[in-house]
Amino acid sequence: MSTLPVIAAVDGSDDSLRALEWAIGAARARGVPLRVVHVRQYAHWVQPEVLTAGPPDPVDDPVLDQVRAILDARPDGPVTEYVGLEGAPSALLPELGATAQLMVLGSRGRGGFASLLLGSNGVAAARDAACPVVVVPRPDRRAHAPDDAASAAGPGPRVVLGLHVDNPDDAALAFAFAEAARRGARLHVVAAYAWPTRTWAAPGDYVPPSAEDRDAVEAETRTLADGLLAPHRDKQPDTPVDLSVAPGDAAGHLVAASAGADLVVVGRHRRRPLAPARMTGSVTQAVLLHAVSPVAVVPPAPHRDECTAAPGD
Repeated sequence: MSTLPVIAAVDGSDDSLRALEWAIGAARARGVPLRVVHVRQYAHWVQPEVLTAGPPDPVDDPVLDQVRAILDARPDGPVTEYVGLEGAPSALLPELGATAQLMVLGSRGRGGFASLLLGSNGVAAARDAACPVVVVPRPDRRAHAPDDAASAAGPGPRVVLGLHVDNPDDAALAFAFAEAARRGARLHVVAAYAWPTRTWAAPGDYVPPSAEDRDAVEAETRTLADGLLAPHRDKQPDTPVDLSVAPGDAAGHLVAASAGADLVVVGRHRRRPLAPARMTGSVTQAVLLHAVSPVAVVPPAPHRDECTAAPGD
């Protein structure tokens, strides 16, 4: 079992304090330390009248003092360390992912525009951190009425997993099963397939798909999903699994399923040869923006080529 800590990124905002509460529970459930990190920015120090003063003493951090007071009042809290850094949070937080098993932050912080649904720090961490990143939304988010896929899960606590059967990643599957087991929750797997498809009999001659075609695509998607889930079900037979297979917009199904869920788990795109920059993917981005529950973005398992590449490659 990994003893790496759970990181809670805080800035004193209500959003970050909600993320702190989530991180406390995550650290306690894993039996690992909690690392509270505050990254301070000092754009105002470029003003001429304060250039000689320098930044405040790192020991004097009101945000970390606030968190200490919260945790000192909880004798059953996890072992906690406090880290104050100076710089750009969107650059420093992703780097810290290499030293943690999980990073938790709020959907918005003190900076930026209040109208944005997701802050730049959350985007950067979810896109670039080496560990899974949980983004905790504001409590005023609302999801639309559950659709057929969202309502197909059984009763009780739920962890939702978005499963892309054409491009699966075992890291997201393993994380979702482990999280459901920790919580004694059902795992609700949502596998969406593109529909309707376009079939061209001749140039300019579009043939609409039939109901039989849709049934065949849905059956194939279910078969592929069952095959991907089978080894994880064998390892954790006590975790109930509900599989929803639905046509159309994967992000819409996942957002609908997030209503009442403990957590939604989605994967992050693997780097591609012609697009080496990391990407979260359009579905993951939409879920981060609109899900009602916290969202875990799981980086892909390293490719064999990535594991064996020489340093500097």
